[in-house]
Amino acid sequence: MFRQITLMLFITLYAGASATVQAQVTAGITPCEARIQALEEEVATLRQATPASMTSATPTDLPSRHASLWTSDYDSSTLDNPIVDASKYPAVKMTGFFQADAGWIHQNAANRIAVGDIQDGADFRRARLAATGDVAENVGYMVEFDFGFPGRPSFMDVWLEVRDTRLGDVKVGQFRHPIGLGGLTSVKELTFIERGLPFAFLPFRQIGAMTSGADEDAGRTWALSGFRFPTDVFGGQIGDDGGYGLATRLTQVVFEDANGRVVHIGGAYSLIDPANDAVRYRSQPEFFIAETGGAAFVPAGVPSAVPPFVDTGVIATKKSHLFGAELATTSGSFHAQSEFIHAIVNRNAGPTVSFSGVSVQAGYILTGEHRPYNRKAGVLGRVVPTNDFGECGCGAWEIAARWSMLDLNNADIRGGRLNTSTLGLNWYLNKFTKFQFNYIHAFLDNPVNGDSDADIFAMRAQVDF
Repeated sequence: MFRQITLMLFITLYAGASATVQAQVTAGITPCEARIQALEEEVATLRQATPASMTSATPTDLPSRHASLWTSDYDSSTLDNPIVDASKYPAVKMTGFFQADAGWIHQNAANRIAVGDIQDGADFRRARLAATGDVAENVGYMVEFDFGFPGRPSFMDVWLEVRDTRLGDVKVGQFRHPIGLGGLTSVKELTFIERGLPFAFLPFRQIGAMTSGADEDAGRTWALSGFRFPTDVFGGQIGDDGGYGLATRLTQVVFEDANGRVVHIGGAYSLIDPANDAVRYRSQPEFFIAETGGAAFVPAGVPSAVPPFVDTGVIATKKSHLFGAELATTSGSFHAQSEFIHAIVNRNAGPTVSFSGVSVQAGYILTGEHRPYNRKAGVLGRVVPTNDFGECGCGAWEIAARWSMLDLNNADIRGGRLNTSTLGLNWYLNKFTKFQFNYIHAFLDNPVNGDSDADIFAMRAQVDF
């Protein structure tokens, strides 16, 4: 019917146009000019005759009216019922980063006797790829692997999270458990190349479940987790049917003002019943090169990696307790933080022993930027340059200093005492790229070999995306 009406309309218009042309030629207008005027009149007439519903669509309306042109989510059975509200889930984003490190080590004779002749070296400290996103409005996930960590590749953060439940945000999988200010600060946002010495006590990433929440207006965070302990680099259980732990952390902003000054305090506790009834604490002097497959080519007696300077050895243990306290502040271009971790180990045989670690650090951003406070995580956040490195800027420059101590001597356990003093210089080219330079002086008190010193100059190149 529509075609018949259109055809009749066209014939009528054509006849009218022909008559108009003949009249215009008689009036002295050329045939070409007469034909153009007739066509203009014809177009105007067609516009008036066309139904409004056929002209109301704008170019921006077309994808929703004819979805098959822009999306595969289309019901081809009818043009009147396209599937236009395609789900945005699951959503996925690829992310990752790498940290390339190099270190030069100088030891005095006593230190070489105590820990071995450490070689200069370079390594990828971390090289990670991850997929993260949401599968529903309140369910997120992350799957992250590290190709630089021993295990190559190793599981890092592999979890799902259900948000905004009556129990807070509930996370299940492998993740960092809630104890330690340094441990919960992202490795991409560390002021120094490595975390402070108290990090040696932390259970860190284990497979388990956690509930957590943050009242950002009140400046408060809380978290409680349970986990298997220990787990390997692939998230698998190590040992017998035992091996459980819990960790909890509470933080509070106790002072802030309109100028961005913030003072943060926090406390944490962890109880661990380890598999195989054994624990071990040890640490390098805040610089790490992992042992690789090339270790077979290293001469006998020469360390193929930076070895632990202090080490309790394996301790037969019923349970261990960790107590943590932390303090942090950021004000203008200045920021500082400190933490204390105390470990109590209930042994299977012999008296209870205790060990401790402390770290104090401060930084100042020479180019005037401010290090923000992350209210959701209860840690200091990322330095972002005001002017990126390039034709119009030099990025952000920061100087920093830290002192750390780890004491693993108690009763008959003589793991040694390590003090480190570190000076740092950081160059933030942009939000996602930085270079770090650290000078580390390590003072080792070894129960067998006495006092010794080592100097380490280390540097790192980092980019994340």
